Parts: sequence; structure tokens; C-alpha cells
Amino acid sequence: MDRLDAMHLFVRVAELGSFSAVAQQLGVARSVVTRQIAALEAHLGVKLMARSTRRLALTSGGTAYLEKCRVILNLVEAAETGVAEERLTPRGNIRISLPLSYGMKRLAPILLDFSQRYPEVSLDMDYSDRRVNLIEEGIDLSIRITRRLESGDVARKIGTSRLLVVAAPEYLARHGQPEKPADLANHVCLGYTNAGSSQLWQFMVDGQLESFHVRSRLNANNGDVLTEATAQGLGISCQPDFIADTFLANGRVVEILADYPIPELGIYAILPSNRHVPHRVRVLMDTLAERLAGQ
Repeated sequence: MDRLDAMHLFVRVAELGSFSAVAQQLGVARSVVTRQIAALEAHLGVKLMARSTRRLALTSGGTAYLEKCRVILNLVEAAETGVAEERLTPRGNIRISLPLSYGMKRLAPILLDFSQRYPEVSLDMDYSDRRVNLIEEGIDLSIRITRRLESGDVARKIGTSRLLVVAAPEYLARHGQPEKPADLANHVCLGYTNAGSSQLWQFMVDGQLESFHVRSRLNANNGDVLTEATAQGLGISCQPDFIADTFLANGRVVEILADYPIPELGIYAILPSNRHVPHRVRVLMDTLAERLAGQ
């Protein structure tokens, strides 16, 4: 194993905190990884990791070496990419994590076109609304829809989504139409559980953001299910435009409280770290941003 390969391996083990996890990603035996790290430590004459039964921990020497490795590997990748970037054909594997509904409705067509355009790129798409650990799960890129990013997220904003409050005409005929957000307290609402508290909805009222408590009799972590329940008259829900649009177009639901806007959601491409972004991943991010801007 040459010096750069050893650095790559050490960085992987340090980030995942596990010989077994790295071995599984690489498709080799755990003993292969442990031997190579031991050989690196012997070459350097420094103990890089303190082993325990539960998790690996970097020594002070390992922490210092990790930062230097990252700098060197970033410089090498940037140099190799920069020299020939204009003529590079994107190639290699991209593991991408996608939100379920938005991924299926808006992103899948773009990704399939991307795959047709760049046949040397292998796409591994994971559709899930859970927040993934990009490093631990070996994800190259995650698309997430959120109002606020987590501390430490390395992200690029590639789009936005509006939130709409909707109800079925039949529900409004039976229960009346709320005229202001406070009126929701007298209605049955349907809650999206991945948004934190499904009992508090936020609106702009006279230029100020205010929170309103709602009664939620049906909750789910999927907006398509909640909008179908809304269309069947089970209550009022708050949905992103990419889910609500089809239901609005066919008249199964109507928008209410339009005079009280809800802060929009950002659509972000999130990277596993702030190191150099591989050319294939950057091309995919640029493609997504361009196509979503067109929508």
C-alpha cells in the first residue's frame, strides 16, 4: 500500500470510528484493515488510535496526523481534478440520499436524465425522509428539505418550496372555513411528524412570525398520505407545494389562509464534509440546481 492509499484508509477509519465498518465498505476482511493501520503506525513510529471494545479513539498524534492527511488528500484531488476538469467525463459511483415524496416527484426525472447523459456514473439512490449520517453510511450527497440546517452541515441551497394550508371543499362545507390562523384551534388538523412538533404551526401575522397550537387527530411522517387524508375530508393539513399542487389542480383540496404566509423551506444539497468535492458529485449538484431553478 502506497503512502496516499494509507492516508485514505486512515481517514476512513478515523471518520467511521470502526475497523469493521471500513472493512465492510471496502469489501475486505477486518483483519486487512487492522494490519494496514498497524503498518502505518509502525512506519510513523506513532500510536494513532487507542483501541477499545466499543469504539476507536484518536490519540493526540492521530488527531494531528488526521488533519494533515485531510489537507494533503484535498490538495492531491484538487490538483488532479483541476488539471483536466474541462475534458473530464464524470465517472464513478455516487450514493445519494433523497427525501421520499420530493425525490419521487421532482428529483427522480432529473436523476434518470443525468444517468442517461453520464453513463459512466453509477447512481445509488436511497429514498427516505430520515436524516442520514453521511459519513457513517458512505453517502456522497444528501438532498434535504428544511427550514434550518444543523450546525456543521456543509450545504448548497439548490431550491425552495412553499408550504400551503389546504382542506377539502367538503370539510369546509361541514365545518366552516378558518379566516385567520387562530381559528385553527377550532378545527381538526393533520400533523406531519418529521417536522418536529406537529402541534405547532407557524404563520406570518402582520409581519411577525407567530406559532399556533392545533389539534391533531391523525399524524404521519409522509405528506402524500396526509394530503390524501385531507382530500377525504379528515381534516386540515399544511403541505409543501410539490405534494399539494396535484390535489389543488384536480380540485380535491383548496388553499386556505393564503393571506398568512408560512416561511418557505429550503432545498439543500448536503455533503459529508468540507473537503474537495469529487467532479462527478459537483456535476450532479450543478445539474440539480439548474433543473430545479427551471422548475
